[in-house]
Amino acid sequence: MDFSVIKILFIFIFFVHPEAKALIYPQDLITHDSVFDFPSLTPSFPTSSSPIFRPPTAPLVPALFIIGDSSVDCGTNNFLGTFARADRLPYGRDFDTHQPTGRFCNGRIPVDYLALRLGLPFVPSYLGQAGSVEEMVLGVNYASAGAGIIFSSGSELGQHISLAQQIEQVTDTVQQFIVNIGEDATTDLISSSLFYISIGSNDYIHYYLLNASNVQTVYLPWSFNQFLAQTIKQEIKNLYNDKVRKVVVMGLAPIGCAPYYLWLYSSKNGECVKNINDMILEFNFAVRYMVSELNEELVDATIIFCDAFEGSMDIIQNHNRYGFNVTDEACCGLGEYKGWIMCVSPEMACNNASSHIWWDQFHPTDAVNAILADNVWSSLHTPMCYPMNLQEMLAQSTR
Repeated sequence: MDFSVIKILFIFIFFVHPEAKALIYPQDLITHDSVFDFPSLTPSFPTSSSPIFRPPTAPLVPALFIIGDSSVDCGTNNFLGTFARADRLPYGRDFDTHQPTGRFCNGRIPVDYLALRLGLPFVPSYLGQAGSVEEMVLGVNYASAGAGIIFSSGSELGQHISLAQQIEQVTDTVQQFIVNIGEDATTDLISSSLFYISIGSNDYIHYYLLNASNVQTVYLPWSFNQFLAQTIKQEIKNLYNDKVRKVVVMGLAPIGCAPYYLWLYSSKNGECVKNINDMILEFNFAVRYMVSELNEELVDATIIFCDAFEGSMDIIQNHNRYGFNVTDEACCGLGEYKGWIMCVSPEMACNNASSHIWWDQFHPTDAVNAILADNVWSSLHTPMCYPMNLQEMLAQSTR
């Protein structure tokens, strides 16, 4: 894929355009107390006006730690030299602060909704906080847009923090906890906290499907999927060595249905690109099997796999039930399906994102994120987590 046109647009919009404004970092605007007045994450139809959600009176886990890519990045890339940025409107226009935060969405990302379910505040990015134990003790978000399981995935976009580097940051955080609160307290904190991993799309979008380094001549799709799954497995073992015991591993969404690929493959009537989705299905199968292996191998660890493909296809296929009118075209972008040019200006965005499944070329809207978070939490709309959902995992750990 040629990113030269996109880069020129980014330079103009973000650095030349007179209305471009500096980011107001969300943790300056969101306090622990104010989070609990935010709307429900389970509206009957995905709208911004819904009943008040009441979180648990006490947090269900001490902290939430997040590892991943743009699906869960809350601002890491704001501090990096990269074109993979979401720190300008219209990103964040429907967020609680109505400000761009670095989230690749019009509003909240799935981990925001899950934080509320857990009784925790929104989790700050690793690069967006001062590094004090007081700031990190409720959780840290290490996710970086453009990052992949493979170190070089997404490198054409600029700087990012890969999976291995994020695991190293976790280890650094653990060491900082040990120095400040002691080894026993750190072990209790980390082993009782929840770790959420959502990564892998960029290994297809910015690596395999581009045939970077002639990877397709080295790996057939199934072998590539196995390689990625085994790499994640080793990184989870590294987390286990840091006393991590509760992990949610997200599968990949159907990127063959993303507006970019509908445009690129000249899709007829919004039909998803089958060969891409087949690869994602295989990857998810490999990761689900890997998770079952880890549950047998790692003593006292509970790891669940949540299939974002399954949950997303349920939304696409039953879009009327969920209140979505537009299933193939992005809310923000240019070209057919709004998939040719990424979202770089408020003028490119639709008026009502909640009627769309896709926010931009690759990312879902806040309304979809709410539904997927509900499924991860309690399988509310459709079962997509194995061998149990998150609510069941936490209930099991309290017995």
